[in-house]
Amino acid sequence: MITNAGKLAGRTLFITGASRGIGKAIALKAAQDGANIVIAAKTAEPHPKLPGTIFTAAKEIESLGGHALPCVVDVRDEESVRQAVDNAVKQFGGIDIVVNNASAISLTGTLATPLKKYDLMHHINTRGTYLVSKLCIPHLLKSANPHILNISPPLNMKPRWFKDHVAYTMAKYGMSMCILGMAEEFRDDGIACNALWPRTAIITAAMEMLVGGEVNKQCRKPEIMADAAYVMLCKDSRSYTGNFAVDDDVLKAEGVRNLDHYAVDPSVSLMPDFFLDEFDSFSAKKAASASKFVTGTQQQAASPEASGQVSQIFAKIEGFLSNEIVEKTKAVYSFEVTGAESGKWYIDLKNGSGSCGRGDPSVTADATFVMSSENFFKMFTGSLKPATAFMSGKMKISGDLAKAMKLEGLMSKLKSKL
Repeated sequence: MITNAGKLAGRTLFITGASRGIGKAIALKAAQDGANIVIAAKTAEPHPKLPGTIFTAAKEIESLGGHALPCVVDVRDEESVRQAVDNAVKQFGGIDIVVNNASAISLTGTLATPLKKYDLMHHINTRGTYLVSKLCIPHLLKSANPHILNISPPLNMKPRWFKDHVAYTMAKYGMSMCILGMAEEFRDDGIACNALWPRTAIITAAMEMLVGGEVNKQCRKPEIMADAAYVMLCKDSRSYTGNFAVDDDVLKAEGVRNLDHYAVDPSVSLMPDFFLDEFDSFSAKKAASASKFVTGTQQQAASPEASGQVSQIFAKIEGFLSNEIVEKTKAVYSFEVTGAESGKWYIDLKNGSGSCGRGDPSVTADATFVMSSENFFKMFTGSLKPATAFMSGKMKISGDLAKAMKLEGLMSKLKSKL
């Protein structure tokens, strides 16, 4: 844990997407120093499923000793951003720090990504970051220690980070390219331009709503990003710029050795985030662990080639379905299984009390999974987590990824029955 040192007292932070999640966590951390926070976000009215608005965030900031200016801002709209910047300067006298946190995500392949979604990601992630930075820089130039911090990843050009979601990767890397260019452009002016990215998945209200279940336990809390951001924003802007930092590396450099308190569940292995090389070693370890899941006679039974395990699993699923599961899931899944038990299967958790079987579902699937029969069996018996299978390339997903991730909850319940 990083203890506040009061270094941001009286300084003004312009934070996009600060009504909830990582953006709000950074705002609350700075508020403890008595900083001024411009909450630049779209949520003025309560979301039906997600907690928090710019006004509730403002109350939390002020309760910690900070000063808040909630501004309804769409980072895609130049006039919206310009007005918020002008209001910030009018109320607080200037802007010292910009945190470009607002972002849009869609983990879909080229054919599954509508141009509307492509435009949304590029307009918010890349264009929005560029626009906010551009309009704030004239004011940053007047600050004694100005910083731009983008919540974006290191630029990793490995094809694996493009092949499954090229549109998202391009848009997110656009934020990082802003850092790459602006760090050099404004180096002599003393504006620090840095990026920060999480080592692991971060739990937020949006993620809890979308996936829930076991996936949440594999995450860290937003406070790890807030503490790392605080460290970076307190550094001398003329000597610390052009860095693509990872949250726990920043904290370890400050002497923090025990990171368990940042984990949702310290006893559970953490799920790496995208774009980091060590994800490959994580996937390899998971694969090795999965191969040791069963031994002796159980090992023989675990081979789908030997006894039609995929068919048996679907038979188990059919007896496990209920109105309660359907109500919680509201999704239809299609499975394209390759290998010894190749074929198509489906699970309908949207209609009636649920159904499953061989072939195509009677309605359009919300998500389609493609994997080998061996990996299918490992997933439904608990030795291979869906998130790990997806990130390591053992399983491909098309369609609605958020609904796809909900299937993990069903798997965690089902494995005890197998």
